[in-house]
Amino acid sequence: MSQTPPTIAYLILVHRYPEQFKRLFKAIHDPANHYLVHVDKNAGPELESDLRGFLAAYPNAAVLESKRALWGGYSLVDAELRGMAKLLEMDAHWDYFINLSGQDFPLTTQEQIRGFLGANRGREFIRVLDQASIRPETMGRVLQHVVEQGGRIVDSLVTRLFLKDATPYIGNQWKIVSRRFCDFVCHDPSVDRYKAFYRNTFIADEGFFQTVMMNTAAHGEVINDDKRMIDWVPDGDIKLRPRTYTAADADALTSSPNLFARKFDAEVDAEILDILEACLRAQAVANERATAVELAPVLVA
Repeated sequence: MSQTPPTIAYLILVHRYPEQFKRLFKAIHDPANHYLVHVDKNAGPELESDLRGFLAAYPNAAVLESKRALWGGYSLVDAELRGMAKLLEMDAHWDYFINLSGQDFPLTTQEQIRGFLGANRGREFIRVLDQASIRPETMGRVLQHVVEQGGRIVDSLVTRLFLKDATPYIGNQWKIVSRRFCDFVCHDPSVDRYKAFYRNTFIADEGFFQTVMMNTAAHGEVINDDKRMIDWVPDGDIKLRPRTYTAADADALTSSPNLFARKFDAEVDAEILDILEACLRAQAVANERATAVELAPVLVA
């Protein structure tokens, strides 16, 4: 007997480009899933009002209370934790949490994504590296005490030791994780010390969830893969940034085994979104035909 396909809870972080967000939302929308959108308060009330009006037509979508989100600050972790908690309140039965930015796009249909997750039940998809041994150059991010203040990160010039009996891990912000882990990281008191420590770290969103997961047991098998196609390129001395995809990347994107890609900018190249939308439509038609063949009665001569 086949299992019911898993349901997905999406958190989408948006700070600009409302029309591009709407294309993303339509591409990932499915009545079986749940959707929560956080609009960075720095973007202004007009953007949030626009998206609230758009989402009003979708009963399985909601808008999270808007707060300021600062790159490099704990406010991004806070937005995710609030999003996870709200999605847990919205429905008691979803299986997987997926976070996206408003400039991401799916590379396959929701049916295919649910099929992938159904075949990988009990697994967590998140980039994870031992920070001290593999990325030692980033240890200053967690050992320097910083404060998010006045719209910027302020270094207090205080150095500290890492959490006792814990190992720091690093990856990136994007993940596909189980409901079990979301419930644990949001509500279990044992996570409080990680929240308190990472509140004063730099680029906390690329280490907090990895560190909690790898130092605790409330999760499934960890797969070091976030199922995102991202082309990281240098951006200064301290970080990498995702290159913006264009139509020239269409073949690589449409043949990728990943589930999502980032990032896209319709003001730079909208054609690539047209191509991906057409690809999704073709996949949906192929899925419908395959299902029809499977359900067709067998004719007996």
